[in-house]
Amino acid sequence: LPTYMIPTAFVILDRLPLNHNGKIDRHALPAPETVVSGTAPRTPVEEILCGLFTQVLAVPGIGIDDDFFALGGDSLLVMRVLAGLRSALSVELQVRAVFEAPTVAGLAVRVEEARAGGLGPVRPPLVRAKRSERSPLSFAQHQLWIVDQLAEPGGYNIPLVLRLSGQLDRAALEAAIGDVAWRHESLRTAFPSQDGHPWQRVLDAVPELTVVGTDEEGLGTAVKEATLYAFDLTAELPMRAFLFALRSDGPDGPGEPGEHVLVLVFHHIAIDGWSLAPLRHDLALAYAARTRGEAPAWEPLPVRYADYARWQRDLLGDAADPDSLMSVQTGYWREALAGVPDELVLPADRPRPPAGGHRGESVPLRLSPELHGRLLTVARANQSTLFMTVQAGLAALLSRLGAGTDVPIGTAVAGRTDEALDNLVGFFATTLVLRTDTSGDPSFLELLTRVRETDLAAYTHQDVPFEQIVDALNPTRIPGCPPFFQVMLGLKNTPDDEAGLPGLTTVPDPAYSLYGLGDAKCDLLFGLTESVSADTTPAGIDGVLQYASDRFDRGTAESIAARLVRMLEAMVADPGARVSEVELLAPEERHEQLEKWNATTAWMSKGNLAEVFEARVAAAPDAETVVCGETRLSATELNT
Repeated sequence: LPTYMIPTAFVILDRLPLNHNGKIDRHALPAPETVVSGTAPRTPVEEILCGLFTQVLAVPGIGIDDDFFALGGDSLLVMRVLAGLRSALSVELQVRAVFEAPTVAGLAVRVEEARAGGLGPVRPPLVRAKRSERSPLSFAQHQLWIVDQLAEPGGYNIPLVLRLSGQLDRAALEAAIGDVAWRHESLRTAFPSQDGHPWQRVLDAVPELTVVGTDEEGLGTAVKEATLYAFDLTAELPMRAFLFALRSDGPDGPGEPGEHVLVLVFHHIAIDGWSLAPLRHDLALAYAARTRGEAPAWEPLPVRYADYARWQRDLLGDAADPDSLMSVQTGYWREALAGVPDELVLPADRPRPPAGGHRGESVPLRLSPELHGRLLTVARANQSTLFMTVQAGLAALLSRLGAGTDVPIGTAVAGRTDEALDNLVGFFATTLVLRTDTSGDPSFLELLTRVRETDLAAYTHQDVPFEQIVDALNPTRIPGCPPFFQVMLGLKNTPDDEAGLPGLTTVPDPAYSLYGLGDAKCDLLFGLTESVSADTTPAGIDGVLQYASDRFDRGTAESIAARLVRMLEAMVADPGARVSEVELLAPEERHEQLEKWNATTAWMSKGNLAEVFEARVAAAPDAETVVCGETRLSATELNT
């Protein structure tokens, strides 16, 4: 068998479980246990690395020969390992080091080489500093502060919508929300300005919980209205809290059983998608404490967001200094994005509106557990991640659909390059442009290798904010899209914090996921979320394709989503096949386009066109035949 098809684990069964059709019941198959070597560390560095691997992967007993990616590692977790090494050993390694040496034993060698020879300066430590009267914004915050003034109300809101079932203590919930806001200063920071220069001002206030009675029929409209709240960033909290109590639950009052929907609305300037997990964790802990009549007892956060904003500027340095990190990384992006296409040719139904359309709609996208597992197998066999593998498939699809062989795809990364930021709520995410070369009709494996090299270089140079790259390179602007790209890919593969509120069933509303919500920020956004079962086996990938409805019809978006699935299925079925060899048309599409549309059978068996029309008029004389504005003609009137 090829390497990618060799099983990594075996399970012995007395017999295979069958379903009622006599076929193998895949859902009844027991999942293989994660197997680790357990080989003990031999040096202090290996011991530290074993601890870091265990911490970030949540897999006990990791030995020095266990592969980081085979145990579930990805690029985000790689950043956490590197941050841990920086903190524990004052060593600066690049992302590439973990991909090239993914075991504890191999990475320990890289660490020792770095300690002996020095592979670049260690970053300045991120520590809590004395508060200044006017703290600067981070680069990302400053750019968002500018564009928010031109956006539609609610255009940059991030909602968290949770359905709560059971005995709810409203007073405890409101107190817990206040606890969380007090813990994370970004949730109570306003941004006043003077002469066009904003600064951070932390308010001594927490959001009130607005309780609204409604029913299931009116719930959707009420929630949507809440999520579109227009924040005044200059003076008010960037967070609002709503509790929708379904009227069928009974009379109002604390502690009543029933259904509620909690809606927390944040402005993006205060939070990003990766912040929702620590926020939910802290909310659950605070609610549990408040129901006991206590204040939450949690570990103090090592830094505040204002500390990060100052540290970011110190880290990057002066753009005028050729040796600064800002200059070095901007230089990389200047070369990496030289000659990037101004605009991809996409299978749109309409031209781009002159002013750029922002109306967004979405269609569902689903990868089965089987496809999910096979994508992981191909990724791990080629020292890549699931994201890289999906990106390769998407680039191949876009190229086949007419986008050319130079395919830039945008993606968001967490931007949490220091371990002090792991549990902090704030806006750290940034955007990377991943430029994929599909020229020469490569095989999927060749394309995946290209994607891997491009992505590793991009991850290494992710410190300079996207906004600074845009300012420095000044690319051609395309209305309705970010600079450099018109297609985005997002893959959420960090598990949600499932800590629910005690005594309640807490279920996030999928209709308000980060992907597919609100205005279209580009032509096509593929937003995917990876799921794993309780035993850590692949459970499928769910998501949406959000599309700019001013350019694409729903049917076109559905076709693009279906073709991505077919491309990925072909990729895992034969990774050695070339991109051009994949059949993108479904059988029904092939029949329609090659047979139905190409049919040459005469539809008029006898008579001429005038005679056929007269027969139709006789058969239905009053049928509405012509419509133009308010004018309507029946068949008889048209024939008069």
